[in-house]
Amino acid sequence: MNTITKSPNLSYFPTPAQRKDWDPLRPIRRWINSITVKNSRFAHFVCQLIPCECPFERDVVLLGRKLFHIPPLCKLNPFYNEIVGLRFRALTYLSDVCEVDVTQYIC
Repeated sequence: MNTITKSPNLSYFPTPAQRKDWDPLRPIRRWINSITVKNSRFAHFVCQLIPCECPFERDVVLLGRKLFHIPPLCKLNPFYNEIVGLRFRALTYLSDVCEVDVTQYIC
């Protein structure tokens, strides 16, 4: 009995180069990067909402001795760079356009 087997069509499997460029979070990244800061009230809100340093980094101390260190976990956020960029755009808007002293928002 002769059976004819077709070779599988591998065109629907992404190549390694295509997999590297594939980012399911890209639409959200683009949306965050497209947010423009146009008024001072929004800029102040962004600067107050987004901290200047990671609030999760801690040293656990017991009886004056450091037991262990919890590293900053903000870098695990897939949108960390975009959020920090939004905060920077807000700070820049406040200092350049509104000429507000932004030292209260800088750690």
